[in-house]
Amino acid sequence: ERRVVALARGDGLDSLREPRRRGWLERFVFGPNPPSPKFANERLEALRRLAVQAWHKGYLLPASALKAAEAAGFSEDQIGLVVDTIARERSAPRSAPL
Repeated sequence: ERRVVALARGDGLDSLREPRRRGWLERFVFGPNPPSPKFANERLEALRRLAVQAWHKGYLLPASALKAAEAAGFSEDQIGLVVDTIARERSAPRSAPL
């Protein structure tokens, strides 16, 4: 589950939308549809969706994200821990690459 939170850091908010299927002309011009970032496991996908929103919005999460995580089996304490951990990571100063 920690790996899911780490992977979600690189996902954009657009990864939360359902992918649009490309028509044959679009596939011809742009190539095949890119792979979906979604997890097949519903519990992990709910965690990924929560983490993506937390990485981008911090504590300003929509209630639907919290409800979806609870419906997937995460407790309020677990959800709070995920959001708090991400908030600390977001506010931590980044070191310059060597």
